[in-house]
Amino acid sequence: MFKNTIKALNQLSGQGQRVEIGTDEEGYFDRECPSEGCLFQFKIHMEDWRQIVRDEEVFCPNCAHAADSKKWWTQEQLAHAREMAIHQVRSAISTGMRADAQSWNARHRSHGFISMTMSVNSKPQQVPMPFLALEPMRLKITCTQCQCRYGVIGSAYFCPACGHNAADHQFEQSISGIKKTIEQLDVVKSAIPDRDAAEYTTRLLIENCLQNAVTAFQRVMEALHGSLKLGHRVRRNAFQNLVEGSQLWADAIGTRYEQLLPIERLERLTILFQQRHLLAHTQGIVDEDYVKKSGDSRYRAGQRIVVSSDDVSEIVSLLEQLTTSLRKAIESIPSPTANEAEGSSQG
Repeated sequence: MFKNTIKALNQLSGQGQRVEIGTDEEGYFDRECPSEGCLFQFKIHMEDWRQIVRDEEVFCPNCAHAADSKKWWTQEQLAHAREMAIHQVRSAISTGMRADAQSWNARHRSHGFISMTMSVNSKPQQVPMPFLALEPMRLKITCTQCQCRYGVIGSAYFCPACGHNAADHQFEQSISGIKKTIEQLDVVKSAIPDRDAAEYTTRLLIENCLQNAVTAFQRVMEALHGSLKLGHRVRRNAFQNLVEGSQLWADAIGTRYEQLLPIERLERLTILFQQRHLLAHTQGIVDEDYVKKSGDSRYRAGQRIVVSSDDVSEIVSLLEQLTTSLRKAIESIPSPTANEAEGSSQG
């Protein structure tokens, strides 16, 4: 009775389906880090994904997690693939059952005392549209080592194709992306009809920009410090702490942050760094540690900080100034003479 339906199911068994993933208008498509602790989403140019990226190893631009090329589907792409598979099964079963119903009805004419017919409810199935890539990422990067083109939102420093860490070069690009986000806040707010949702979204964007600015600074400090080849590694995230970071530079080149920024600006930067710490670890709720370390008398323990777009613009300006001054301080260090270098190697 269900010969055609069974045949359709057997044909589906073990059959794969190709799902096309669309690109944006610039040829980029979405990828997602498979590490559960990261899940960072980025874009990569389809041509470079095919020609530059190796199947054996792809790197996350955010955390440098490495995995083979088959593991970088986004949650949206996986959901779309599941929807396509379900549609294919439904379509095959519907076709088979209609054929079985027609065969049944043809064999059982309505001449007798009892008649039976079979019908299949085959309402039009909603055919999934091809998956479209998310709107283009704000920050487009070309790796200086392998020329792979990829895009990120916020701060990210590892090339997905070769894993190259270009934090020093990408600091300016990350800061530029943060500035563009702040410039577009009014556009974002006006595009969301619900007022509460609009306010919540813009607040999250502002707070993310503050955290991304500190992360960008941390990464460029790590890159600059590492370029000195001092022979020892610094503690993870040490440069998120201004006191510890300043001491590291004092030990390395004899220069502290207070020699590069006026004291009132450094105090303001300290407050903004402590606010980033609250956002990252307490969801922005003030604790006694914040009041003590920041010296910010505007809040008491239990309150939640309020970060404005002006705060983000201020921290970006301060970090640009501090980074530029530190680079100049590094460049001003005299290079060792040949005799000094030889003596050091012999020692």
